[in-house]
Amino acid sequence: MTFPPWDPAFRRENLLESLSVHSVVIYGLAGWEAARLCIHLLEMDACRKGYFTMHYKRLLTWIDGSSSYLSVGLDVGADFTWMSIALPNGAFIGKPFKIVHSDPRSRDLAVTKIKEAQETYSLKSRCFLESTGIYHIPLLCFLRDKGFDCSVINPIITKNSTNINIRKLHNDKFDSKKAALVGLNVSLKTSIIPEDSIVDLRNLVRDYYYFKDLQSAVALKLTAELKMSFPAYAKVFSKVTTQSSLKLLSSYPLAGDMLEASKDDIVETIRSTARFGEAYALRKYDAVIAAAQDASVFGRALPSNAVRIRLYIDTYQEYQKHLDALLKALHETVERLQDTLIYDQICLLQSLRGIGFLSAVVLIAEMGDFKLFPSPKKLYAYFGLDPAVKQSGKLNGDKVHMSKRGSSLARRVLHMVALNNVKVDKGSGTPVNPVIYDYYTRKCSGKKKPVAMGAVMHKICNIIFAMLRDNKPFEIITPEEHCQRFAAEYPDKIRKAA
Repeated sequence: MTFPPWDPAFRRENLLESLSVHSVVIYGLAGWEAARLCIHLLEMDACRKGYFTMHYKRLLTWIDGSSSYLSVGLDVGADFTWMSIALPNGAFIGKPFKIVHSDPRSRDLAVTKIKEAQETYSLKSRCFLESTGIYHIPLLCFLRDKGFDCSVINPIITKNSTNINIRKLHNDKFDSKKAALVGLNVSLKTSIIPEDSIVDLRNLVRDYYYFKDLQSAVALKLTAELKMSFPAYAKVFSKVTTQSSLKLLSSYPLAGDMLEASKDDIVETIRSTARFGEAYALRKYDAVIAAAQDASVFGRALPSNAVRIRLYIDTYQEYQKHLDALLKALHETVERLQDTLIYDQICLLQSLRGIGFLSAVVLIAEMGDFKLFPSPKKLYAYFGLDPAVKQSGKLNGDKVHMSKRGSSLARRVLHMVALNNVKVDKGSGTPVNPVIYDYYTRKCSGKKKPVAMGAVMHKICNIIFAMLRDNKPFEIITPEEHCQRFAAEYPDKIRKAA
């Protein structure tokens, strides 16, 4: 007997009577698996009435949640979206529909089509949108406001299902159908949309590091320009981008300009931006003049070099204004979150060495809801710190690297935190974090330094997980002390392990 589950005449009470050991047909992607499970249970000798009833209820719940909905696939673009609606058996309802984002009638017509399909087949619908940067967000919010169940799919998942068709076909219409078919998969893992406060923080920190990278690129350009026209200038100041250096170069971009300028003007320029007094300014003046005289012998200065140096300085300072504005906005946003869990977590993370305000905000913003991570492995897999697996047949690949599938910004911050924790204090000569430093040196004895640093990042991630789980600030304790505390707090677990 054939009985599609979206048919209004379908009744769950008839499921057992309709099952046959020799022939069972249930429409839907998950229906065949459900049928096989029922047949297997019927054939088991140990299938008592109570045992079968338990699995029967579990089976019905599974079927209801897996194959009894319409899958709406949406391939989102910058200006328009293609929409396809798939039945639980993989068949499509009509042709793909084009939604023009700027046309209210087109948007309303798409909502009408989804509701008509729900009424026709007496099924609820689920909308699946591929994550496309920012373009999917307005449509996602629009459909959610209309009462639809919407989920976001990671592009890696949809990309892996490209070859579902034998033909070499790739266009927006086909991609919408592909998203609809992917949505019918019971085991599909969709992305969690964070709350607005997390999105605010995430937008600000990502823009901050975006402009920081642009500023760093401009600083490299400026350094390269000076290496050609003013080679010895890099040794005058600790960095080319200090305020004194930028102001001096803005006034006198070439070595010849500094040699022609008066001593008082150069000294006053340095003294007005530095906080070390007249003696410091005079020392720097002597160093600048010596570098300028050397550049007249070894260096090539053209008028275009002066134009480019001033341009790079102006661009660098403009980016610095953007960074200051974003950092101020971050502080204001975090202050508005007082008396919330997010604010407490940000303050808690700053108790760990190497994590400041900005790093704590980045980790919380990229992490989202900490409750979604039941174990440390889930957390560092989300950050992309888990190793990629290469195994096929008898081959077990041992040259594996980090998967780097997660947040690159969070990995960047974790790397900086790991570097700060393996440092040695220059004044006292003692490690900043003795436990992490000892762990790092032991790893370096048998592994390369980058591999050992990856292990430190892994350990830092475990520490962060424990801090957020237990809601306790960081405390430096040795592994032996940790074992003693655990044994005192959980004596029953120690006895069972023994």
